[in-house]
Amino acid sequence: MSYSAVTFNVMIASPGDVASERAIVRDVIYEWNAVNSNARKIVLLPVGWESHSSPEMGAAPQAIINNQILAKCDLLIGVFWTRIGTATDDYLSGTVEEIEKHIELGRPAMLYFSSQPVAMETVDLDQIARLKSFKDSCRTRGLYQSYDSHSDFKDKFYRHLQLKVNEHSLFHGITPPTNSSTVESKTPLPALSSEARILLKQASQDPTGQILYVRAIGSTHLQVSGKNLIQSEERRVIAKWEQALQELVRERLILARGSKGEVYEVTNLGYQIADMIAL
Repeated sequence: MSYSAVTFNVMIASPGDVASERAIVRDVIYEWNAVNSNARKIVLLPVGWESHSSPEMGAAPQAIINNQILAKCDLLIGVFWTRIGTATDDYLSGTVEEIEKHIELGRPAMLYFSSQPVAMETVDLDQIARLKSFKDSCRTRGLYQSYDSHSDFKDKFYRHLQLKVNEHSLFHGITPPTNSSTVESKTPLPALSSEARILLKQASQDPTGQILYVRAIGSTHLQVSGKNLIQSEERRVIAKWEQALQELVRERLILARGSKGEVYEVTNLGYQIADMIAL
């Protein structure tokens, strides 16, 4: 059953050594949406530079990311482990710049620092030192949280997200559109078959964002991350997945690459829609 809701963009800010935590943040947000969005009339949309930025020239890369993504975000989740990232003109790193500019706008930011063990010969000592400097500067400016494992991070972030949405004024006084027959959000969710939703979701979680469609004598493969989603050679089953592929192309959620129609890639819109899908 459809319903009206207001979308809030949630920025995930982190260096490259916490990819697992970035995935956990997205999964927790999807779970929150699945449980709470109908009752609260709120949809949380996880946003990151890798899925929501597009090529642009004429300014520094971080400035473009700030303009394309950060300026449109309502809540920021920052996560660190052993790296702080690449320095920008005025900040210790692009991630720090995103956090500081978000805070300057008076918007809520939740920061997490990993205390998981690491082999010291694998880390950059300069990165560690600059990260410690930033962490020390945060001690007098608010509250942050440490965690010692991925499961500990997931448990803590899930609980903290509940508290933040329940208690922060940003999420209070929400008045969704009165037309209950449509879901109103910054990015409307198109009508997709269950196969199309699964295909888009899994492709969006693959680092390459690619879907491979290969037909051979006696076999048909629709692959994401090396996994064939077509588990039967029965024509009825294959037809459903081929239709799913066509749906995603029609809605401009994926693009065909190459001349043979065997490779598809998730579009920027596709990533946005995938972030709204809870399987």
